[in-house]
Amino acid sequence: MESDSKSKIYSVNEITTHIKNLIEDDKILQNILVLGEISNFRYYNEKHMYFSLKDEDSIIECTMFYNSNLNLDFKPKEGMKVIVGGYIEVYKKKGIYQIIIEKMQLAGKGELYLRFLQLKEKLEKQGLFKEEFKKPIPRFPKAIGVITSLEGAAVRDIIQTIKKRYSHVRLIIYPSFVQGDEAKYTLVKGIETLNQLYIDVIIIARGGGSFEDLWSFNEESVARAIFNSKIPIVTGIGHETDFTIADFVADKRAHTPSAAAELVVPSEQEILNLLNEKKDSLKQISYNKIEILKREIKGIKGRLTALNPSAILERGYSITMKENQIISSTKNINAKDMISTIVRDGKIESEVKNKNENKNF
Repeated sequence: MESDSKSKIYSVNEITTHIKNLIEDDKILQNILVLGEISNFRYYNEKHMYFSLKDEDSIIECTMFYNSNLNLDFKPKEGMKVIVGGYIEVYKKKGIYQIIIEKMQLAGKGELYLRFLQLKEKLEKQGLFKEEFKKPIPRFPKAIGVITSLEGAAVRDIIQTIKKRYSHVRLIIYPSFVQGDEAKYTLVKGIETLNQLYIDVIIIARGGGSFEDLWSFNEESVARAIFNSKIPIVTGIGHETDFTIADFVADKRAHTPSAAAELVVPSEQEILNLLNEKKDSLKQISYNKIEILKREIKGIKGRLTALNPSAILERGYSITMKENQIISSTKNINAKDMISTIVRDGKIESEVKNKNENKNF
């Protein structure tokens, strides 16, 4: 392509250098604070950090070198909302502009999220999430404690679900704040109070909300009260995607209040299935017992048959009697006595001529 005498053809480097000078000579762009969400976070050589900073409409690349990130008091993670301070420069090799970050701090939800991660890591190291400490949930509870707000939909959902599935169970509702500064105190008090009653299982629940709304369930005091409870605890907090520290410590986590209610009580069908299993089991046990008794009775009848006098006669033996009394000794008879000898096919009448009391016959 040819150009006229008034046009100049620039190299890529010349254009990039010109843009670089324009940006880097701008005093505003050399000392800026930018609010955004971390995306595509990665390390280089486990030292330098590279990531994108984005909002709803735009995205900008960022670099934070090792000498700057040494001063951070938190570990940046994907999704954190942060405020970064630094300057804009153009990376000539790729023709892109980026923020060179000199400082960074958490903003808004990011601060709470950091506290969440720090407490989660602390309690996990102390063993509060270990499976070995999880208490089993009773299959057929007689009494269920519920800690939640009386004003939300959660308590109504729990009551309706339990009464529909397992109507005869006793419900004890402990009213508690589930949001705000006072919530952690009432949640802990509720756990401690229900532990003094005859309760089989406890549900801690609230409906959905933002990360900030659910923060009461991320408090350390609530987590430790759940862990120290002698009664098994099931959590049903927020929606399926919401996870709190309380969920990690609890003996069982359900994704909603209604799901927590379903988890702690059996359904009518489950009860019927169990009864059928028991019926079949008892039937089998009874059959086995009867078969054992049959074999025992058969053995007893065999022994009785062997002892039957008729069986003895069939084997060639005889029975001698005097006046309908069996003669078992020579002392029972005398000479001239009339005796009867019973054999297999009849009876022989005879008179005693003499008797020999010598055993060596």
